[in-house]
Amino acid sequence: MSHLNNVASSAQDEPEIISHTKYVDPFIGTGGHGHTFPGATVPFGMVQLSPDTGVEGWDWSSGYHVSDSSVMGFSHTHLQGTGGGDYGDILLMPTVGEIKTEPGSKANPDEGYRSRFEHVNEQADPGYYSVFLEDYKVLAELTATTRVGVHRYTFPESDASHIILDLKHGISDTARETWFQVNGDNEIVGLRRSSGWARDQYIYFVAQFSKPFKSIQGVKGGELINNATKVEGDDVKAVINYDTKLDEEVVVKVAISSVSIDGARKNMEAETQGFDFEAVKRQADLTWNEKLSKIEVEGGDQVQRTIFYTSLYHSMTVPNVFMDVDHQYRGMDHKIHKAEGFTNYTLFSLWDTFRATHPLFTLTSPKENNDFIKSMLAKYEQSGQLPVWELAANETGTMIGFHSAPVIVDAMLKGQTNFDEEKAYEALVAAAEDPRRGLNWFNAEGYIPLEKEANSVSKQVEYAYDMWTVAQVAKRLGKTEDYKKYSNRALNYKLLFNEETGFIRGKDLYGNWVTPFDPMNISLLGAGEYTEGNAWHYNFFAPQDVNGLIELHGGDAGFVAKVDEMFEQEAVNDNHMAHDVTGLIGQYAQGNEPSHHAIYLYNYAGQPSKTQARIRQVMDEMYTAERDGLSGNEDCGQMSAWYVFSAMGFYPVNPANGEYIIGSPIFSKVTIHLDNGNDFVIEAKNNDINNLYIQGATLNGNPIDKSFITHQQIEEGGKITFEMGASKSTWGEAKESRPVSYAITPAEEAELLEVKEQVFRPAITNKSVLFNSTAKVGLKCITPEVKIYYTLDGSTPSASSTEYNEAFTLDQSTMVKAIAINEHGASSKVSEFDFKKAYYNTGEEFPKLTINYEKNASYDAGDNGILNGEYASDNLRDGKWDGVSGQDLEAVVDLGKPKQLHQLSMGFLENTSSWLFLPQKITFYVSKDGKEFTEVSQQTVEMPNDHPVICVTRFSAEVNGTYQYVKVVAEPFKKLPSWHLGAGNTPWMFTDELVIE
Repeated sequence: MSHLNNVASSAQDEPEIISHTKYVDPFIGTGGHGHTFPGATVPFGMVQLSPDTGVEGWDWSSGYHVSDSSVMGFSHTHLQGTGGGDYGDILLMPTVGEIKTEPGSKANPDEGYRSRFEHVNEQADPGYYSVFLEDYKVLAELTATTRVGVHRYTFPESDASHIILDLKHGISDTARETWFQVNGDNEIVGLRRSSGWARDQYIYFVAQFSKPFKSIQGVKGGELINNATKVEGDDVKAVINYDTKLDEEVVVKVAISSVSIDGARKNMEAETQGFDFEAVKRQADLTWNEKLSKIEVEGGDQVQRTIFYTSLYHSMTVPNVFMDVDHQYRGMDHKIHKAEGFTNYTLFSLWDTFRATHPLFTLTSPKENNDFIKSMLAKYEQSGQLPVWELAANETGTMIGFHSAPVIVDAMLKGQTNFDEEKAYEALVAAAEDPRRGLNWFNAEGYIPLEKEANSVSKQVEYAYDMWTVAQVAKRLGKTEDYKKYSNRALNYKLLFNEETGFIRGKDLYGNWVTPFDPMNISLLGAGEYTEGNAWHYNFFAPQDVNGLIELHGGDAGFVAKVDEMFEQEAVNDNHMAHDVTGLIGQYAQGNEPSHHAIYLYNYAGQPSKTQARIRQVMDEMYTAERDGLSGNEDCGQMSAWYVFSAMGFYPVNPANGEYIIGSPIFSKVTIHLDNGNDFVIEAKNNDINNLYIQGATLNGNPIDKSFITHQQIEEGGKITFEMGASKSTWGEAKESRPVSYAITPAEEAELLEVKEQVFRPAITNKSVLFNSTAKVGLKCITPEVKIYYTLDGSTPSASSTEYNEAFTLDQSTMVKAIAINEHGASSKVSEFDFKKAYYNTGEEFPKLTINYEKNASYDAGDNGILNGEYASDNLRDGKWDGVSGQDLEAVVDLGKPKQLHQLSMGFLENTSSWLFLPQKITFYVSKDGKEFTEVSQQTVEMPNDHPVICVTRFSAEVNGTYQYVKVVAEPFKKLPSWHLGAGNTPWMFTDELVIE
């Protein structure tokens, strides 16, 4: 149902539709680090037809950045505000004059078919984009339907007008299969199959031209092919040639499909008739106006309205339809499926969008959100897992958590379910029990040891939240034991809270806090304890248990002081200069998602006025109507959804409990038109830039002092009215006025809460498990009042094993296993220490290490770093790794004299998200004289097709004989694979210790 407002025209008694699209500026976010695209799309459309000014680099994730002054063409798929690039499929570029088949460079556009342009000659509206191409004097205009991109090119008079069709072109991906075929005098069909962030993406297309071709040339390997009718390869292009009159228009329609040419053709026939560009443009505007009218604002200024409606617009550009009009689509198994009773979607940037974007959909687009969930469940059925970060039927594995869960659970708890709840629960449990990505440690140990999984703290707190959402469905479905299990897991974030520092921080396998600890230190590139952030950014993430978090900080006063301290820190992101940690107020980072809820936490501790002040500050300082108007990546709508909610006056701190925490509305009136036919109105009296504090409130005329509202209250319709003022008030401060958030409520503790005695594993006091002649082994445990038991024969220790009382001596390689048991009989898990008697450099002349690879200053373990008797950890930054890139690793060890050898081994770190790959081949040699070497082992590694678990792999070789020299040669993979974000770049090998036994 449309909620477009009608008003009487002054000229005649006919209704006039009020335009909301006039407030939308798609250029917002195309500067700075917003990463948005300005081109034409419709709500959740499969086509995003937009200009490409650059294809490589972080700020060109969407293909466009305001810093550019030339454009290479207009492609049909784009990512909205992501932190990585892909798409840019099926590029068209009108040109005049000499035929050029390469795009050329920004530094010299004349090298190729690029054209210079001026930003003053651009226009962007919802569903429309235009730009004047200075070099060709061509006006390029774009519009779109859901599955069809429509171009209109207005040419000058010329007998050498062209349209380049570039199927090689893509944004940070690699074309692997391309072809086109000419059908008649005005149609071209074809395929672009590529590998990038989406490892295997298919885009079939049908392109129809309003003007018959004069001629067509193909391009393959850079060579022109005259009179081409079909060209195949991995770099195929076409040149469509025309004679044009002055201001002659050529309209091109391009329909796309992930399924087939036939699917693309059906899409075109269903969505466009003829070549009426203006009709498609008008329909796009009407479609957008209807969607934007779901929320109507009154008051505020022009800038605030522009930011608001642009934010609402951005929030509805993703996810994207991913099926043809006949409901066929390519699934996660890359088989063709048919969506029965729902629309299939793709592009789920869930680490970002679970927080506010999907909760916003439950208000503005509940039908689409239900189909988003059905799409997730279909992906689960096809692949065995719910999407983590899915793109074009490819699971990228990007970011952390299993955040399909809160999206599904939010809809279920709000009663917006038109799907199989038991099937949904099956999928949720599968996600919760998946052993990958550190969940094996989280579920078995209660916490993720920092040395076993990168970003362990961030994963810990986000998994705890996701577990809470699973628990809510278990409760809903009467699964009592599961409800108990997952409710307790939801409290696991507490296991990493350190009372001494007041931070949630990293802990190792033996229970030791990571040192040194700096809460300002930002983790990057898959290393460290935090994901795109630091301890400040993750210290307040327990939306399922905010009251429990408050208690950890000593109560309301201590918690408020800690949040205050976050805002009062120095606003720097330390020397790493992390791209994503932006929009800083102290250590609050609006430019990245982990901070987004934190301002609203004041309400839980009885200080809503502090929320109100900070919310206004962020909206005023971090959002503008300029091209660089976003303080960080748009991230598929999350940055904008935050603003939409906050501008209306509330925000879903817990995205799945149906509560919205009240902030400070900026408009005098907001009306939400709900799909159930009800309206919910937010009214703010005496509201302006100075009157930002709530003095009092009524709901449907009845006074309320609660600093939150519920989704149910909104769905029922009505009006909430706020009295605003310039001074802080006591509204919402009382205990009974605050929102309450417990993972396990006090009333449920007796029945649900599991109190477990935590006994940590014993650790060794030895610096290393490698030794020259003898090793004196010491054992210790951080848990007080325990007894330690150990074995030396490889068996599992128990209370019947040898009790540890004092250090013991080893004189040969031995596997030491140990456990700790407290006075109540609670036992730790088993510790294993593989002591090896080996030859390594202790500062003497021999063993002598010679290397033939060039050291890297940043990753240099020292002169004898790979022969110093110490293993490196799983942390690439621990200073014990030698990093090698673009070259073979060769190391030779002279033992000084012949030695009896038994085994050789060498360790390599695999952390593919940080570009660290195992060697593709490693060979061990031995020699008696240092001249003639005998190969004893050669091992090869297959290039992975996914990001495996971060771990150290030790390659070993058996040796039986007396030798003086040992040599190892490791050959790296030459290029990062096509599925990797850094595809085509040079990977790294990280090696630690060459062990000679």
